[in-house]
Amino acid sequence: MMFGDVYKNRRVLVTGHTGFKGSWLILWLEMLGAKVTGFSLPPETSPNHWDLLALGIDSFNVDIRDDHLLRQKMVEVNPEIVFHLAAQPLVRRSYRRPLETWSTNVMGTAHVLDACRVIEKLVAVVVVTTDKCYENKEWVWGYRESDPLGGHDPYSASKGGSELVAASYRSSFFNTPESPLLATARAGNVIGGGDWSEDRLIPDLVRCVEAGKTLAIRSPNATRPWQHVLECLSGYLMLGQQLIEGNKTCAAAWNFGPDAEGNRQVQQVLAALRADWPTMAWSCSDAPQLHEAQLLHLDSSKAREKLLWRPVWTLNEGVAATAEWYRAWLDMGKIISRDQLQNYIKVAQVRGLSWASNVTS
Repeated sequence: MMFGDVYKNRRVLVTGHTGFKGSWLILWLEMLGAKVTGFSLPPETSPNHWDLLALGIDSFNVDIRDDHLLRQKMVEVNPEIVFHLAAQPLVRRSYRRPLETWSTNVMGTAHVLDACRVIEKLVAVVVVTTDKCYENKEWVWGYRESDPLGGHDPYSASKGGSELVAASYRSSFFNTPESPLLATARAGNVIGGGDWSEDRLIPDLVRCVEAGKTLAIRSPNATRPWQHVLECLSGYLMLGQQLIEGNKTCAAAWNFGPDAEGNRQVQQVLAALRADWPTMAWSCSDAPQLHEAQLLHLDSSKAREKLLWRPVWTLNEGVAATAEWYRAWLDMGKIISRDQLQNYIKVAQVRGLSWASNVTS
């Protein structure tokens, strides 16, 4: 009965389902009994979490930049809710491939939302962006949903652009009583097992551990809102539930970030990882680096007050789960994603999270 049982037997489309977040979301939706379809490009890395899970859903190779194919396939699937996660998600790659980043994150989002206009049974859309969509002023306060959007690098700016696209479609096209409800979700720096993306802290660390090397850290003092992938996914699913149930006040932007203790420097997260993974090694790099924000916090009080959402695990618990996942994979070739999800749900029940209150152990 998680999330009011609204996902059981419901047609759900997830874009970007072969990615890190998308594959975990598919796993959860499958557990909830949803009829899931995924649109995505093939995974970029080998190994990757999607292939390792080997889930039996309808999976299609669809590039969201291909407006014609995307619309055709969305009409065929006729989803009742869309979770739009497909994106170019990497800051440093956006410097190398700015046009790919803009075309995917801005025009790709526009293509998805424009196709949503002709989906007969669609009731809800959740567009996933990022905490980096805000105009970063390097201040100590958490960014709220009402703060200005912006971005220095192409990735951050393009995600601000995708937020504007979503807001425009909500105001211009999804504005009648019969229209689908559209919301956007902004999460923090996500960690967890199964991520092998380039230029991300923990995947880079895993590759170095596997190769017996020392990881060179670019910005050890940079502060980010760290959270396990299951934390933001619980927020997306709670938000989707409210939209499916017709709560029009939820058709807006939402932050899903950690509690204050989750705002840590890179070197502090590495120190926490070392407690669960003593063989890891890292050092600070003095090489010139591309510009990245040094201080970034999220204010998620809106989600806490209006959705009754809050994190389940502490940051240390999320870090420990991440280390456990990779060690199980490296040492034994085991995929423990389903076990970790079930454990997360049990902890959520014990700690009184509303979405899990009817879950039986």
